[in-house]
Amino acid sequence: MTDVQTAEVDPPWEGLTGPELHAACMQAARAGDRSALDRLVADLTPLVWHVARGNGLDRHTAEDVVQTVWLALFSHLEGMKDPRALAAWLITTTRREAQRPHGRKTPPIPLSDELAESMPSTQPAPEEEAIRADRDRRLWQAFLQLNDRCQELLRLTVLSGRAEYQLVAEAMHMPRGSVGPTRGRCLNTMRELLASEGGSR
Repeated sequence: MTDVQTAEVDPPWEGLTGPELHAACMQAARAGDRSALDRLVADLTPLVWHVARGNGLDRHTAEDVVQTVWLALFSHLEGMKDPRALAAWLITTTRREAQRPHGRKTPPIPLSDELAESMPSTQPAPEEEAIRADRDRRLWQAFLQLNDRCQELLRLTVLSGRAEYQLVAEAMHMPRGSVGPTRGRCLNTMRELLASEGGSR
């Protein structure tokens, strides 16, 4: 029991971060250490999830895609040539999986007028919805006017936060220290686009 507890307290990846952490976990996972897989899943699932959602998937479909991506990794553990490139591999695989036919949102089922009238509404009032829809439309218009690199960077950092900047840097092949400043410039550009269209309010 003591040996098990020691292994859990002091795993081989203890104190490591970024690519070194991922490489150590991959090596341990190949040796059969399930806790190493658990650490990879815990560390990188937020990134995989946001890439899936960033490709236009609804929550349910994104959950399926995230699960499929992890299963793909588990079945190719031995074939991963460079474990330090794991974050980039996950992003590429998630994008590819999200673009498959089963990864697209299914069209909504039309409701009859009678059924719609009988269902209790959980939606905001029409005036509130109109304001929200107009705001979202302006935001997306401004977002889509950004260059591809800015769009990708904002998608990856909106939910990740500073703790995940290293993963973003690896995925986008840029220095970690430049992620924050570049993100700031992209956001400023987006604000300027909104202001120029009267959407800053």
